[in-house]
Amino acid sequence: MTGTVVVAGGTGGLGSAVTAEFLAAGWRVVVPGRSDKSLGELGSPEGLHTVVADLSDPVGVAEVARVAGADESAPVRALVNLVGGFAAGSRVHETPVEEFEAQLRLNLRPTYLVTQAVLPLLIAAGGGSITCTSSMSALKPFSGAAGYITAKAAVLAFVDALAVEYAKDHIRVNAILPGTIDTPTNRRAMPDANTAKWTPPARIATVLRVLAETPGVTGAHLPV
Repeated sequence: MTGTVVVAGGTGGLGSAVTAEFLAAGWRVVVPGRSDKSLGELGSPEGLHTVVADLSDPVGVAEVARVAGADESAPVRALVNLVGGFAAGSRVHETPVEEFEAQLRLNLRPTYLVTQAVLPLLIAAGGGSITCTSSMSALKPFSGAAGYITAKAAVLAFVDALAVEYAKDHIRVNAILPGTIDTPTNRRAMPDANTAKWTPPARIATVLRVLAETPGVTGAHLPV
């Protein structure tokens, strides 16, 4: 067994592919979810451990860390942060500050809390990998999504800070920057879109696993 990975956001279109990728590679995979129903869709393959938790709540996140650290034979070696959300619409002068702040809470708070809870486990294991999810729009903005774009740019700043702060603990911290992911949700939301250039979830999942397993890469912002 490679070790334990926490996949925050490990359900849904991208998350389920990431969970499957790590399981196939022999990892012990801990996946938190908001309900038994969403977690049940992952099935019960060997190596999968699920926990119902609200990742915006420190109490829920603490329970995730407890489950992750429960198996001494498989120390926590990796964290993958996939939790986030998207909203777009009006320009800044037409957007209430509450909508702007909602994007910050959705895309930053869970990432911060889960990372904060898992870091002691990675330190105790002698190091490991953290990967966070930003977006290509953080580098190439478009009109009508200032909150989302700002939040995803902040994820990159958080990754850079972590990479420096925990280098001495041998913890590598990187970010992926996906474009549009080819998930059922995105296809329903954009039924008339040209999906030829959309990224399959399995391709992103492979990148995430390789980052977790490859020493020497830290502070990177990787388009996928």
